[in-house]
Amino acid sequence: MEHLRILIDNHQEERLATAPLHKKTEQILNALGCDNHEISIVITDDDQVRDLNRTYRGKDAPTNVLSFPMQEGEFSDITPGLLGDVVISFDTARTEAQTAGISTNERMSQLLIHGILHLIGFDHELGEAQAREMEKKSLELLRIIEKNPDLTAF
Repeated sequence: MEHLRILIDNHQEERLATAPLHKKTEQILNALGCDNHEISIVITDDDQVRDLNRTYRGKDAPTNVLSFPMQEGEFSDITPGLLGDVVISFDTARTEAQTAGISTNERMSQLLIHGILHLIGFDHELGEAQAREMEKKSLELLRIIEKNPDLTAF
């Protein structure tokens, strides 16, 4: 693979501008040194995320973001440039943003970063040290994408 490839699919009824999402993803991947990779981003609703969460994690509830890394496991060498998929529930992101008193855009950016970090091997569920490392990297990446005024809305 010679360049970065970002696929974005909006599976929900509400239309979102995908250009800012694409640019944010590009900036995040470039900052992580993953500029020759492929990633798929799906924006969907709570129902679809709940189905995926139940199927792949055994948790029968919606969640904010799911990551499906392709760089792990016995077949990871088949497509070495494919990072994987990030699935974000816009419903949950909106609710969490309201609860936290932040914009939906800011919460979507946080979830995008979180999902991408999982794709490259970060895992906050492996202990406190890993959780702190992931949080530090998340804040660093959030500052990078917040510097660009063209990326203020999805």
